[in-house]
Amino acid sequence: MKLVLLCLFILQVWSLVRRFDQPQKYKPFVSRCVAQGNLEIGSLREVYVKSGLPATTSTERLELLDDNEHILSIRIVCGDHRLKNYSSIISLHPEIINGRPGTLVIESFVVDVPEGNTQDETCYFVEALIKCNLKSLADISEGLAIQDRTEPIDL
Repeated sequence: MKLVLLCLFILQVWSLVRRFDQPQKYKPFVSRCVAQGNLEIGSLREVYVKSGLPATTSTERLELLDDNEHILSIRIVCGDHRLKNYSSIISLHPEIINGRPGTLVIESFVVDVPEGNTQDETCYFVEALIKCNLKSLADISEGLAIQDRTEPIDL
């Protein structure tokens, strides 16, 4: 799953993605998050899911946070959902689109297929969540970029 964010600088998008302790900043199905630790590799977060999804909580571990390469990886360690052995990697890449700077966001995942579901059903569900998250990330990032361009400059 990948999404190209047009006309945005990578650092602006990264400032949202890298916040392991605040996924609700751009993930619309997250109501709140409580992070434990110093936000380093191995830190845990308890994610509370908004109603409408077949889950209420998810405990997740920070696997990788690379500010130089713009890569974030998480693993779900437990929760009241069916995403067993789920892990994902999000990477950001500068991209020139129609001569303008942009950010290519790629998210990949691995998950076990739960009993009673097919691989296609499981992938469809996860890809729909990721697509929704990436669309929200694009919308919020673009809004921030517009806000930055319209802020008055103090001389």
